[in-house]
Amino acid sequence: MLFPFFDPMYLAFMLPPLIFMIYAQAKVNSTFKKYSKMPNSQHVTGAEAALSLLRANDLSNVKVEGVKGKLGDHYDPSKKVLRLSPEVANTPSVAALGIVAHEVGHAVQDKTRYAFMRLRSSLVPAANLGSTMGWIFIMIGMIAYGFGMAFGGIVFSLGIILFAIAVLFSLITLPVEFNASNRARAMLRSTGMVTTQEYEGASAVLSAAALTYVAAMLQALAQLLYFVLMFLGMGRD
Repeated sequence: MLFPFFDPMYLAFMLPPLIFMIYAQAKVNSTFKKYSKMPNSQHVTGAEAALSLLRANDLSNVKVEGVKGKLGDHYDPSKKVLRLSPEVANTPSVAALGIVAHEVGHAVQDKTRYAFMRLRSSLVPAANLGSTMGWIFIMIGMIAYGFGMAFGGIVFSLGIILFAIAVLFSLITLPVEFNASNRARAMLRSTGMVTTQEYEGASAVLSAAALTYVAAMLQALAQLLYFVLMFLGMGRD
């Protein structure tokens, strides 16, 4: 049995989603760069827009804080905090409006107890365990099986189950992110915060960001399918 990184079939499984991930990241960076240079007509920074959209959605309990790192913007449901990166919080750009509205969309999901968000949050501990321990179990199982130890297959199968939980988390992330983006688009229109041209720019930023979640899911799914095929192959040896 070949280790994954030396198996041509592994490359066949993982290369397409890797190429798509590279494309998605490049698309996000180029789209954000383009619309971060386009000032919004309201001349509001991302931080100001966040406060305005939070008030519009009756979310005065949500705080706005800064976070280091490029595009590290996120909403923390456990602490009711919306964290913005410097280039979003301090810039009156169209890109900043799109990103901020998306994160406020997550805050609205939290407020309305959106089912997929609640499910994703409940899976976080198991997904973290699966993404780390799954690999460990799989590698131990492969080594044990390679040395003719009967329990290798069992350990390998446990690793697949653990890794599958992480893949499930990635799958559930898609509707959460797409829904937040749809809420963002609706908010930007209903509040009159953007012009038609600005709406198109903000929507482009949201669409580009969504590609990264799709790419991450495809990578995780490809790995899981590869491991399943390896396990089935072990049974035929």
